[in-house]
Amino acid sequence: MAGASVIVTGASGGIGAAIARAFAVAGAGVIVHYRSNAAGADRLAAEIGATTVAGDISDPATAAALVAAALERHGRLDVLVNNAGRQPVVPLLEMTEVAWRDVLETNLTGTFLCTAAAARQMVAQGTGGSIIHVASIEGSQPAPGHAHYATSKAAMLMHARAAALELGPYGIRVNAVSPGLVERDGLEREWPEGVARWHAAAPLGRLVTPQDVANACLFLASPLAAAVSGHDLVVDAGVAAHPTW
Repeated sequence: MAGASVIVTGASGGIGAAIARAFAVAGAGVIVHYRSNAAGADRLAAEIGATTVAGDISDPATAAALVAAALERHGRLDVLVNNAGRQPVVPLLEMTEVAWRDVLETNLTGTFLCTAAAARQMVAQGTGGSIIHVASIEGSQPAPGHAHYATSKAAMLMHARAAALELGPYGIRVNAVSPGLVERDGLEREWPEGVARWHAAAPLGRLVTPQDVANACLFLASPLAAAVSGHDLVVDAGVAAHPTW
């Protein structure tokens, strides 16, 4: 990925930061997007030599600012990773319209806006590109309290396929990565029963790491995946293979 220009949304920590680091290590120049965690974004940018852009991705102005930053810093845009998202837990019968719209606006509308802005630039360049949606295994297997989140991720998977269909003639590949339960500080302490269930269900017997997700994104953006588009790459330590009965 040497010399590639990459935008990673929601990159101030966790999965997004791992993705940004992976691309930087592979030689790409990275635009680090964040919504509120300025300190985390600044630390990451200093570490990998990136540019930061703040904003709400459900606002078209943020998508435009991200593309503009890539052009100003690198003169082009080659890769967009739509990682930013929200994952609150709210039982369906307690969910308000505001809570529903907040998740859909960030996860789905934000992905649409950033994809459209990036794709227009890639088309103008005439050299193709790669767009990757970070979805979730909940796009096909919902969890309690996640009706809005699971719905948004399912829609992201179809958006990736629809975008792959329409953007393919321009040499733009669009794919998704669907992580399973991703490791983070404090997860096992806060949700021991859930982590235990995951370990029991995962044939590989482990959680997914942010680096696992980053590696999948790096693969899909690289020439190694030159013929891969409209695909959902599941990164779940084998949980999808576990029988549900």
